[in-house]
Amino acid sequence: MAIPVQRADTLQSLERGLAVLQVFSRETPRLTLSEVARMAGVTRATARRILLTLEHLGYVRADGRLFSLTPRVLSLGFGYLSSLNLWDIAQPFMEELVEQTHESCSAATLDLPDIVYVARVPTRRIMTIALSVGSRLPAHATSMGRVLLADLPEAELDAFLASGPFPSCTERTASDPEELGAVLSRVREQGWAMVDQELEMGLRSIAAPIRGTDGRAVAAVNVAAAAARVGLDELHGRFLPLLLETAEQISVAFARSGQR
Repeated sequence: MAIPVQRADTLQSLERGLAVLQVFSRETPRLTLSEVARMAGVTRATARRILLTLEHLGYVRADGRLFSLTPRVLSLGFGYLSSLNLWDIAQPFMEELVEQTHESCSAATLDLPDIVYVARVPTRRIMTIALSVGSRLPAHATSMGRVLLADLPEAELDAFLASGPFPSCTERTASDPEELGAVLSRVREQGWAMVDQELEMGLRSIAAPIRGTDGRAVAAVNVAAAAARVGLDELHGRFLPLLLETAEQISVAFARSGQR
């Protein structure tokens, strides 16, 4: 059971340090002190102390006026992936699914408002952006995200929907909270999600939940394909049964491993 946390119990300096780490991204890999302060919402003096501390610990490097992350940052996420152990469990099942479909297969967890990739077996490149473990995509516009959103407790889902409207990745994206809520209701009823060119034009995907011993979705697994190569009928008629079987196999193996 989660322990209630009061604001007085939190460590503000740690919050600010994590905020600074999170301003670095693919789009902003190198930043000045002023940029870090502005994006993290802290003063220049605070940003300077945090950056110097992170540099001392080996998580940040300085090149003149520009700061950037070092590979040591990966150790923070690796601890989570190691404890989850999802890749080791899911890999053989995902590889078999790729052999059956000849399309890419990925697994992700939810970190609102995004999903975070925790495993991936690619085939040919079908997206304009490169995806790997640790990549983040908007949950509302992805099949895996919708599977995981649909499994949230009602209060958490309501709070997420209340934060909309959501960014439109393409002209097809369900960005209106009411529309997205209706989509998620269907996903919850059917137990899987299909997205047709809502994340990126030319890309279709279908996803199913990976469940823990308590029946809750701990992750999701998907198959993604180019719309020009795989029609909706094939995605639903041929890929979906294979995907559901794979998700069930991973869920069973996950439960047997002692994970919750």
